[in-house]
Amino acid sequence: MPDNLKSQAITQGTARSPNRAMLRALGFTDEDFTKPIVGLANGYSTITPCNMGINKLALRAEAALRNAAAMPQMFGTITISDGISMGTEGMKYSLVSREVIADSIETACTGQSMDGVLAIGGCDKNMPGAMIAIARMNIPAIFVYGGTIKPGHYNGRDLTVVSSFEAVGQYSAGKIDKEELLEIERNACPGAGSCGGMFTANTMSSAIEAMGLSLPYSSTMAAEDEEKANSAEKSAFVLVDAIRKQLLPRQILTRKAFENAISVIMAVGGSTNAVLHMMAIAYSAGVELCLDDFETIRARVPVICDLKPSGKYVATDLHKAGGIPQVMKMLLAHNLLHGDALTITGQTVAEVLADIPETPRLDQDVIRPWDNPMYAEGHLAILRGNLATEGAVAKITGVKKPIITGRARVFDSEEACLKAILTGQIVAGDVIVIRYEGPKGGPGMREMLAPTSAIIGAGLGDSVGLITDGRFSGGTYGMVVGHVAPEAFVGGAIALVRENDTITIDAPARALNLHVSEEELAIRRAQWLPPKPRYTTGILAKYARLVSSSSFGAVTDLNFG
Repeated sequence: MPDNLKSQAITQGTARSPNRAMLRALGFTDEDFTKPIVGLANGYSTITPCNMGINKLALRAEAALRNAAAMPQMFGTITISDGISMGTEGMKYSLVSREVIADSIETACTGQSMDGVLAIGGCDKNMPGAMIAIARMNIPAIFVYGGTIKPGHYNGRDLTVVSSFEAVGQYSAGKIDKEELLEIERNACPGAGSCGGMFTANTMSSAIEAMGLSLPYSSTMAAEDEEKANSAEKSAFVLVDAIRKQLLPRQILTRKAFENAISVIMAVGGSTNAVLHMMAIAYSAGVELCLDDFETIRARVPVICDLKPSGKYVATDLHKAGGIPQVMKMLLAHNLLHGDALTITGQTVAEVLADIPETPRLDQDVIRPWDNPMYAEGHLAILRGNLATEGAVAKITGVKKPIITGRARVFDSEEACLKAILTGQIVAGDVIVIRYEGPKGGPGMREMLAPTSAIIGAGLGDSVGLITDGRFSGGTYGMVVGHVAPEAFVGGAIALVRENDTITIDAPARALNLHVSEEELAIRRAQWLPPKPRYTTGILAKYARLVSSSSFGAVTDLNFG
């Protein structure tokens, strides 16, 4: 089988002389037309610190591809900074960017008949976007994470960007002064790399490593360290070998690979967004995966890593303690990982982990011993009830009151809710409802880091509940429930909640219920009118028309076949 299985469509034969003429302008010579053409999807931008260090990695990978006798073709992919757009109208474009990234990589690689792709990304949606495209195209591929940011420091403590969000709430509650707020702002983000805790970016990089489409240890490396550039270079050589062997993504992205990834997500205390993204990637890979699968795995996998947002450490600490391979080996030793799953290296998971000890080192406490976990069961729970008949997602570990029954405080936008929190209108015992922020209603399913951080900063994290048909940042913690489906915009029960209704969030029972009779709900439903779309042109309008329920991963091509 030729190495240029796809690209020979544009490089071989008399009729392709004009095609070759254009490729010669790019530096191709006579000897290069039989080499594999490899796309290098470069997520570099100066929009966000998550991506500003990526070009260095892309150039190392480009040189390595040439040294491996492949012909690299670099192209750009976009990003949206979740942290910078947070709390603004711009956050509506965040989840949408996942689809734009996937579509752009598919368009470039398939349109140009590429034989493989090396994708490099940093901010949250870069990773699922790239993985969706990789699963769709099914050409040899590898993902390179741009790397995590190092922690900031102030007053003897490690900082992340979430520290700054929480400081806003602390300042509004009179707990810190303006000078301290400014110092936290100045020190929270010291350089290049994705947000430092086990937030969405590091959760997804860890999941991709667990699935076998990134190299071991690569998911927790710091963006600015030389080992990250070395890993990008090595990834290029591994990819060219996979092209020659025709090792395809769908041979790696099996049901076992997804179960492995979910087990790792639970073990490290990962982001709720992983639920949304893993289902979307699985859909593109043709693998059946549903919300109940997360609940099944949650019940058997303990949280063994003490990581922010609710824990103590950041991703660079996890890396020093042994990284994702150490976590995976512990899971494998306790029969919670499929050791026979294949990886991009050509080895199985068990072979990759063969030399790693089954127990973590004693000189660290980032990764806990198996018999002393942070929590005996996983933290991402699927809640159901009359408020979420299709399901909702919550982090249920680390909260002092796992059951909250309180009066509903209803807001039809994130901005209205944040204003109420910062002006002291929310009190202990309230259950906040933020609606019309779902995939269709937002549109774009905004993250709610600003209000959740304000709640924590105000000291209400253990006494106030929050539910939404939107999403949460990976930096969110507390008694919060997101991804409520059906969403308000399509007439889900969350649209029928009224101020001062009673709502119960019951984490142990995985239940989310509105204490209103079915008869009263029927009356309210008959009176409810669908809102007009907030956007009628442009990408948000197109997205709102195409996007599925969050319970299916908020994909935009559901049931097209």
